[in-house]
Parts: sequence; structure tokens; C-alpha cells
Amino acid sequence: MGGSDMVTSVTSFSRTGLSDWLIQRVTSIILLAYFLLIAYQLMGSVDYTSWTKLFEQTWMKVFTLMAALSLAAHSWIGLWSVFTDYLTERMLGPKGNTIRLVCQLAASLALVGYVIWVVVIVWS
Repeated sequence: MGGSDMVTSVTSFSRTGLSDWLIQRVTSIILLAYFLLIAYQLMGSVDYTSWTKLFEQTWMKVFTLMAALSLAAHSWIGLWSVFTDYLTERMLGPKGNTIRLVCQLAASLALVGYVIWVVVIVWS
């Protein structure tokens, strides 16, 4: 395993393309269900009281957390694919792998931060 292969295996979300594909599909379904529920709620009367009552329910908190985690996983796989395809030594020169790792680190920190932010907002 060469240096760049090791970086790729360590920074990828999973070990195989099939599991990445499956994660993308499952997270897509969760996100679709969540956004359809939100859209349905928005078609009715929306005010602060009804919105607060909806998000006070445990099932909605769990569903929101599932959606946030799904969005983070889905985004990470997509970003990882873009980073590994386009941020390479061949395209960016000798610092291509370093640039890719910095971008992957920044993206992963942002996604973790967003999930923590959702947890704080929904469960506080």
C-alpha cells in the first residue's frame, strides 16, 4: 500500500465503494423522509407554538438527529469523492495531497461542528 493509498483508506468513510453507495442511498431516503415531513408541516398553519410542540416530541428530536447525521455522512462521502478526484498531485502539483488532506480535515471538522450544533439546538 503506497503513501497515497494509505491516506485514501484512512480518510474514506468506509472501506468499499459498495458500502459508500449503500450509505448514500440510505441517507438519501432518511433525508427525503425528513424534508417531506417538514414540507408537510409547512403546508399547514405554522406558528411558533405549533413548531415548538412538534420539536418538543422525542420522536421528532430523534428524527432530526438522524437527518443531521445522515446529512453529515452523505456530505462526507460526496466531498471525499470530489477531493480525491480533483485535489491530486497530478492536478495541483507536489502539494496536491497536502491540500486534499487540509480540505478533508476542514470539511470533517465543519460537519462534526454542524452535527454538534444540531444536537445542542434540538436537545437543549
